Amino acid sequence: MDKYRIDKEGLFAALAGWSAFLKRRVNLIACGGTAMTLLGIKESTKDIDFIVPEVGEYKYLSGKLAELGYVQATKYGWNRDGGFIFDLYPGNKVYETALLASPLEPGGNTPLREFARIYVGILNHYDILITKLFRSSSVDIEDCLGLVRAVRGELDLAKLEARFKQTASYDVSEQKVLGHLENFKRVLKRERFL
Repeated sequence: MDKYRIDKEGLFAALAGWSAFLKRRVNLIACGGTAMTLLGIKESTKDIDFIVPEVGEYKYLSGKLAELGYVQATKYGWNRDGGFIFDLYPGNKVYETALLASPLEPGGNTPLREFARIYVGILNHYDILITKLFRSSSVDIEDCLGLVRAVRGELDLAKLEARFKQTASYDVSEQKVLGHLENFKRVLKRERFL
């Protein structure tokens, strides 16, 4: 395994270590490349991204990570000893993208694994796609294509478009991100998904 990337087992090992140290339950919802890795669409990820939907749980976890020797390396990122950065997004945001609803609401995530004190779910497919398309880097587009290929029969593209537009309506860069959607629709057409 590349020392700059982490796979599913490496993620689980880190979370098991955290769980052993916690005194109360914390909900983590995988998003971004982490979700793609946990879904088996990617072998590994260099970015570790989790939503902590309950702000109180986020504050508790942040304090415990500090006790474990983690330092806040970026606005959302926690790092220990120069290792991987764990990006933890409080509330209903991924990066700077506000989700329409809490990922803890029904349909907001798919349960993946429970540790003693940590619940790990995977963000729903629509919100994974939306948050990646809001950024729309070349890696994000490739990840979106990988997810569409993997869940093709489960994905309603009309629902994705409607949800994307609703999410975009709350964003300060609405026109820019709507352009990302149009670009992705062209990619889907080229790849014969539309």
